[in-house]
Amino acid sequence: EEARHSALLELMVKQYDIHIAATAPVPLPQNIEWAFLRTEYGECFDSFFAFGLFAVAKDSGFFPPVLVTLFEPIIQEEARHILFFVNWVVYHRAQLPLWRQPAHLARCLLGMTVQAWSRLQTARGVGNGDFTLKGHEALDIDISPRNFLALCLKENECRLGRYDPRLLRPRLVPTLAKALCRLLR
Repeated sequence: EEARHSALLELMVKQYDIHIAATAPVPLPQNIEWAFLRTEYGECFDSFFAFGLFAVAKDSGFFPPVLVTLFEPIIQEEARHILFFVNWVVYHRAQLPLWRQPAHLARCLLGMTVQAWSRLQTARGVGNGDFTLKGHEALDIDISPRNFLALCLKENECRLGRYDPRLLRPRLVPTLAKALCRLLR
């Protein structure tokens, strides 16, 4: 799936003649499990908001139908990725000897904290012209932070709700979003 995502991005870069400096391949990290934990906890944060942003772009007409059709499977694949990850973490921990499980839980909490901190640092840079954070302005829509969080919650439920209910779902970001929705009334 990631190879298809990359191919799609390469196609769009060529189509729109976007010049990107060539970079050397990044070597594999020495601690692959730690890199996987950090990356995927980041995906759990990012996907939650991406689901809402995609709905806004689709519903506002910012994304034409052909682009929606092109990206819909990719957005849904991201939902599968985070479901896989959350369930893998629990499975992996259960396979460890009991004495190693608390350390694994602590490592997961650290990975989650590192990614949450990274997202907070990004949010602090809103005034720096970051497209990820200011790109919504191009959509010419009026949506309150509370309504956006509610949309993200709805889209998250819709996308993850397609899968077997026995599978675990990411809980941290939806729980925080629900609490913020109550505070933003």
